[in-house]
Amino acid sequence: MVRGHFEDDEALLGFNAVKVGPCESLEYQFINTSIPPGAKPFTVQSFIWDFGDNSPKIVTGPLAVNHTFPGPGTYNVKLILPDTNYCNAPDTLTKQLRIAPLVKAQFETPAAGCVPYTAVINNTSIAGQDFFWDFGDGTTSTLTDPIHLYPNTGTFIITLRVVDTSTCNKTDQTQFTISVNPKPKAAFTISPIPAEENKPAIFFNGSLGATKFNWLFGDGESRTKNNMDTIIHQYDRTGIYQACLVAINQYGCTDTVCQPVQAIVKPLLDVPNAFTPGRPGTRGKNHIVKPEGFGIGKVMFRIYNRWGQKIFETTDPRQGWDGTYKGVLQPMDVYVYTLEVEFTDGTKASRKGDITLIR
Repeated sequence: MVRGHFEDDEALLGFNAVKVGPCESLEYQFINTSIPPGAKPFTVQSFIWDFGDNSPKIVTGPLAVNHTFPGPGTYNVKLILPDTNYCNAPDTLTKQLRIAPLVKAQFETPAAGCVPYTAVINNTSIAGQDFFWDFGDGTTSTLTDPIHLYPNTGTFIITLRVVDTSTCNKTDQTQFTISVNPKPKAAFTISPIPAEENKPAIFFNGSLGATKFNWLFGDGESRTKNNMDTIIHQYDRTGIYQACLVAINQYGCTDTVCQPVQAIVKPLLDVPNAFTPGRPGTRGKNHIVKPEGFGIGKVMFRIYNRWGQKIFETTDPRQGWDGTYKGVLQPMDVYVYTLEVEFTDGTKASRKGDITLIR
């Protein structure tokens, strides 16, 4: 425990752990090195030892105590000062103790990362008093759980040597290879600039070193592509949107670039008067009928047959009628529609008319 300042009635906690017996033993002696303030010595009940192994806690004075652990492992041993004669009570000093008959070096860290890569290492070694790390790039560390920055790409061998003089084999070493991979470079341009009324934004992909692209248009819409194809997107309302492109390479490394896109949308509405559902070659062209236009926000679109029977209804501006009713393609005929629209600028419009189903 480290303190920058001690009050006159504060006790300074400290202890050391020493193995007792042969190297195979799991018995340790805990030497209490705590320092009392001035003329206030510790009593026989000033301290509590918690060995972190679910064994009963021991109430004691400043004398050393022995404890045998149930098996190899890492234990958080606590020396607790509950004595209210000292201003810093209750106070606790915790030390991590790794114990085992044989020391074994081991650690966990991801096998790959994207430059600049910060490797976070979890030291899972069994036993161990001193840890010597070589990160494979000319740098080293003696921390228990180091964090290391790799500023350059490459393949690096991390070496850990663990020393524990209380174990039978004294030292052990292990290695692990990690790859620090390059990142792509995301880039795109937009057309037209300046924006034109009711014209879609055209996005030209200028990225480098990427194999997958996530387009985020800033209006809640997105698109994923596995190529550099030009993307066309129509905004539904006038405004300035923050469009972003996330470029991803074969290693899963990403780069993101964003820029503002202006859109000018003037409400406009139309409904085709004929369509050809079920006809070969019309898929994606004229196989459905739906409201067309710009700035369409909410709709109520209904279609009736010649007997006044409602055969289609939707409130989804993107959903159209495919010419079927209850799964059956309807006959070639003239159908009546009603349409109510609220545009994204708050204005409204309504239409009634005929639609010819051509087969």
